[in-house]
Amino acid sequence: QLQLVESGGGSVQSGGSLRLSCAMSGSSLGDYIIGWFRQAPGKEREGISCTANHGIMTDYAGSVKGRFTISEDSAKNTAYLQMNSLKPEDTAVYYCAAVWNLGLPLCSAADRAERYKYWGQGTQVTVSS
Repeated sequence: QLQLVESGGGSVQSGGSLRLSCAMSGSSLGDYIIGWFRQAPGKEREGISCTANHGIMTDYAGSVKGRFTISEDSAKNTAYLQMNSLKPEDTAVYYCAAVWNLGLPLCSAADRAERYKYWGQGTQVTVSS
């Protein structure tokens, strides 16, 4: 059974960096589209980045473009979200998600959460000013 386990959240000051990890077990990461979402208190879950085709294709929401970088390590079967220049408005619970690419490895950061079948448990990121 496919599972996603996230790690790497924490508390940082504005301008700091964190790297989130999303370890997949039970299947091969490269066969899946990986998305990163976040949800702040009282707000809807927001798609912020995705990757497909073994990390060749990536996309970002405008709110994080230029600050966040998504990547994959096939040897570790793990996806990453490197977050730099963090802002207080980045404070949220961050989730990774996966869906089999069905031979069409395309994604958009704007894809709705309903597209994804598998979800991690979430990791809290708190950015203080």
